[in-house]
Amino acid sequence: MNKAYEIADRLMAWVSDLLLRFTGEPSPVWNQIVYSILVFIIAIVVGRILRVIVIYVIQQVARYRGGSLMKGLVKAHLFTRMTHVIPPLVILSLLPFAFHGTPAFLKLIEKLCWIYVLGVIVFSINTQLSVFWEIYSSRTALRNRPMKGMIQIVKGLLAGFWVIVTVSILIERSPMALITGLGAFAAVLMLVFKDSILGFVAGVQLSQNDMIRNGDWIVVPGGSVNGIVIDVSLDTVKVQNFDNTIVTLPPYSLVSGEVQNWRGMTEAGGRRIMRSLTIDLSTVKFCTPEFLEKMKQIEILRDFIEKKQAQQQRGVVENTQNSEGLVNGTIETNLGLFRAYMVLYLQRHKFIGGQMLLMVRALDPTDNGLPLQLYCFSTNTDWVSYESIQSEIFEHYAAIMPQFGLYPFQNPSSRDYINAALLTAGHHPDELWGIPFGTMRGSGSPAAKPGSSAASPQAPQPPIPPK
Repeated sequence: MNKAYEIADRLMAWVSDLLLRFTGEPSPVWNQIVYSILVFIIAIVVGRILRVIVIYVIQQVARYRGGSLMKGLVKAHLFTRMTHVIPPLVILSLLPFAFHGTPAFLKLIEKLCWIYVLGVIVFSINTQLSVFWEIYSSRTALRNRPMKGMIQIVKGLLAGFWVIVTVSILIERSPMALITGLGAFAAVLMLVFKDSILGFVAGVQLSQNDMIRNGDWIVVPGGSVNGIVIDVSLDTVKVQNFDNTIVTLPPYSLVSGEVQNWRGMTEAGGRRIMRSLTIDLSTVKFCTPEFLEKMKQIEILRDFIEKKQAQQQRGVVENTQNSEGLVNGTIETNLGLFRAYMVLYLQRHKFIGGQMLLMVRALDPTDNGLPLQLYCFSTNTDWVSYESIQSEIFEHYAAIMPQFGLYPFQNPSSRDYINAALLTAGHHPDELWGIPFGTMRGSGSPAAKPGSSAASPQAPQPPIPPK
């Protein structure tokens, strides 16, 4: 303090002598004005010089010995911002010596300087929090934790503290008195800032309960949200839909309403396939010995049929998976045999999870027939690959179904009515186009002629996926 007083005294004396030479008479007012200007200039120059020195030293330390934290702080210009406190501190140290007492102008300058110093400190702390968040979110184990909202909460509290202290400095009142006075306006604030408060609380819940993360695929039923979360903040959640549109949601809408998160599917490594084929009940028939011998030509069914026949000879009736490795299927009907084929096909499919639930079941009959539902899990959860796997499986089932004497239900089209009329008029099936595959096969079909393509004795062998 004595050193600062000595510097200020010499500077004031130099200013007085300089003005006395120019004006020829002493002028205390002009002495204070010129002295104040010089103090501001000195503060700026000293701040610039110290800033250059500090930045140079910090950069050298960060280059040779600095870790990720030090490099992040340098990249965020934290130390450059912290050097902004130097000019107001110089002003606070030298300016009071130019005035006698504490005039209003000096008090205003001191208040502004202290507000500026406090603001630099608060925003420097916020910069450090941002750097900590970048380092925290870059770690593999913590990358998907939605902690951005928590960081924003801390930043907001610090900014609010700075505002309260600033007002208290300007009006020369205690900060606690201001905080106590704000309690009287709590009800009004809750009404005015209802959405902000709800967003604040919901953001905390989303972060603490790990409800959504960046990169999650979420769906909001009944809304326009069906895509990937790209940003989770305190007051907004951004979702990029699969049509590349961006939807912005308030966090409380995800907490208060229903939201479907597909993260569990990705982490489990299997995506569910659950679709059904509707079988025409008029095509369900008992299996004859000749039909079973014909079905033995399909490699995937040979062992199953032989083991089932052996069980029948021993008088054993088992319909579920057992020690002999038989699947849920029968050889009593063509539908039961087809159901067994569907299970065996899936068990040998390289993209179907063998350790996950797998079954083929008959649902309740409807007016259109008997729905046969397939329930399994694809090991490839990528959307494009998943749809390709699912399509390949159902295309295979649709193509091989007629070999079991089964046909799916399908509403008739105009082509079906035209073909039926032509057949009634006596036209041969070979002259028609679009007759369903296999409908004119068999010895019992009067329209099938020997040697014609419609009377082909055997369908081609279906391809079986490797184990």
